[in-house]
Amino acid sequence: MDWHRIRSDFPILDQQVNGHPLVYLDSAASSQKPRAVIQTLTHYYERDNANVHRALHELSNRATEAFEATRGKVARLIGAASEDEIIFTRGTTEGINLVANTWGTQNLRAGDVILLTGMEHHSNLVPWHLLAQRTGATLKHIPVLDDGTLDLAQLDTLLTEQVKLFAFVHVSNSLGTINPAKELIAKAKAVGAVTLLDGAQSVGHMPIDVQDLGCDFLAFSGHKMCGPTGIGALYGRMALLESMPPWHGGGEMILNVTLEGSTYKPPPHRFEAGTPDISGVIGLGAAIDYLQAIGLENIQRHDHNLANYAVQLMGEVPGIRILGPLSGHRGALVAFHLDFAHPHDLVEFANSHGVAMRGGHHCTQPLMRRFKVPGTTRASFYFYNTLEEINRLVEVLHLARKFFA
Repeated sequence: MDWHRIRSDFPILDQQVNGHPLVYLDSAASSQKPRAVIQTLTHYYERDNANVHRALHELSNRATEAFEATRGKVARLIGAASEDEIIFTRGTTEGINLVANTWGTQNLRAGDVILLTGMEHHSNLVPWHLLAQRTGATLKHIPVLDDGTLDLAQLDTLLTEQVKLFAFVHVSNSLGTINPAKELIAKAKAVGAVTLLDGAQSVGHMPIDVQDLGCDFLAFSGHKMCGPTGIGALYGRMALLESMPPWHGGGEMILNVTLEGSTYKPPPHRFEAGTPDISGVIGLGAAIDYLQAIGLENIQRHDHNLANYAVQLMGEVPGIRILGPLSGHRGALVAFHLDFAHPHDLVEFANSHGVAMRGGHHCTQPLMRRFKVPGTTRASFYFYNTLEEINRLVEVLHLARKFFA
């Protein structure tokens, strides 16, 4: 692959910040957008802008066609059995909350167990805290080992028939750990547990097939895979979606409404009340087209090379502590702590040299407490990043050590 040519598809990367060429290493928070996505959004607003589904005029027909075409693109991207198993959401957070407030409220009660892990993003913790408070269910967690992997030796003890839901992250946004999703899902199925996979850091970075994985739900965000912000999708196995009540009520999700009551459409429209983020969905479709033209297998290999090169080179910086696996396959990020600088101070220093990273707890406060750090600095990569940019990052880290000494 000609990665330098592909990089030129991203106009935002061709600029200077504080007198230095921009090195954007914050894609785990939000990826950049290629011209193909930007142009698709512009075309929609200039030519097709109209509400979807409920009108018969030409603009609405074109908008609806593009909107629903994306549902099929998402289904094919993740290997869903039907495009009707795809619900558009605002992102991973809303997808998880949707499951908690529909399937969870309907199916969980006192004595049931929700199994999570110690590396979850707050988006896969707080909704279950709220659900446990409402239902009386109990939360349990698989611990994280010192090397940033799950303590799977405890899985047989924790994953019992009392577990009704097992929700876990595919790729940790703070460690880069890639969890053995298929293996974990199979073990959950063996005790009758429903599974939810947080795919925020995996969809768009690697091939995903929900039928092969066997998961019941998968949530992900468009803005982490070259799409617009505020859009994402939830995959749900149809048998479960059909049994779930609506979460939001309003237009589009109904079959019939009287003053006394209402009936609802089948999935997915049952869960998509009101005017959706039409441009966001269409932009997500353009992002999927773009990623598939490159090839998810190629992106995964490039991610792997960048991350392992970064771990090797950054490990030579004095005073650095890298969290997560130090060898083998890992996600496209490296989170670290330097003994000479707080993460917030370090990211400000790096920004003064044109390097964009993120510092803090990364919405994983329990994980930071587990590793006894106030937070970390995170450099996260995507296919538009280069080995030369990692060299520049390490150069800046050495400069920071002299600056903060």
